[in-house]
Amino acid sequence: MPPRRRTLTTEDYFQGVRAGDTSVLARALTLVESSNLQHQLQAEELLTRLMPFTGKAIRVGITGTPGAGKSTFIEALGLQLVRTGHQVAVLAIDPSSDITGGSILGDKTRMPNLAAEPHAYIRPTASAGTLGGAARRTRESMLVCEAADYDVILIETVGVGQSESYVSHMTDCLVALVSPAGGDELQGIKRGLLEVVDFLVVNKADGELRTACEVAARQYRNALETISGGHTTQNSKVFTASALQNEGIDKIWTAVEQRVARLKANGTLAAHRQSQNRHWLWAIVEERLRQSIYTHADVAKIRPQLEQEVLAGTISVEAAARKILDAYGLRN
Repeated sequence: MPPRRRTLTTEDYFQGVRAGDTSVLARALTLVESSNLQHQLQAEELLTRLMPFTGKAIRVGITGTPGAGKSTFIEALGLQLVRTGHQVAVLAIDPSSDITGGSILGDKTRMPNLAAEPHAYIRPTASAGTLGGAARRTRESMLVCEAADYDVILIETVGVGQSESYVSHMTDCLVALVSPAGGDELQGIKRGLLEVVDFLVVNKADGELRTACEVAARQYRNALETISGGHTTQNSKVFTASALQNEGIDKIWTAVEQRVARLKANGTLAAHRQSQNRHWLWAIVEERLRQSIYTHADVAKIRPQLEQEVLAGTISVEAAARKILDAYGLRN
């Protein structure tokens, strides 16, 4: 039986993270992901200690449609960054289903070359049951990695969908990867995604797919121009790339750096991050209040019956919600 690991104090965590000790970093990230109350209190104390050492990294969200080559792209980008002197952390927003019981993203086997780099760190977010909970934990993990002096944080999302709204509340820009399917895929991309992404990359622009990628890129540029009311500057948001051949990656990163530099120069970045912090303040309050209500003893007594009555249509959702809040003690 292996010896039990020594329990770390908050000071141990703080010193280890600041020193860049990856074994302590891994344990610190496990701490902030824990649902144990004592762990949560220690994590809050640790995050407060680390806050002065956060905020210097470039935070990039990366999403993508199935088959767009997201893992290959992230690995190619990460390798380029570490080879040019950056410290890169790759995190994942993954609400993992109760069936799998664990994270389905962030697996180091998907990015073996990047995982082998001493200046790169890959970490999935442990299952939180909900997308919001997973996103919160990813944000806290991001702050810990920044305090460990990782100066580029790449946050991977679970495909295209609701996760983009969460990642936009913790990153400086959002990159969406699409495959060269062109028109058919364009129809499946929500207008909301095209409006929220900062850069759209048609990946796999190599071999027989190169021409298809160029065609798809033109279609996306036209779509963005229509959405923006004819502003041709939207064209600069669309790129083609081949992560497999490592082509176009440098141009995309240059565009990201230029965007972040521009936001810093005009004060928008600071205001944007302040707005994000305000969002997460209330998101955490709402999440913990919801959990408190759900697990409250008096609520637990009536919850199954009320749920059945709602399903049967014998009580309105509004009336059932009122009964639950009354049981919890909220009677306003």
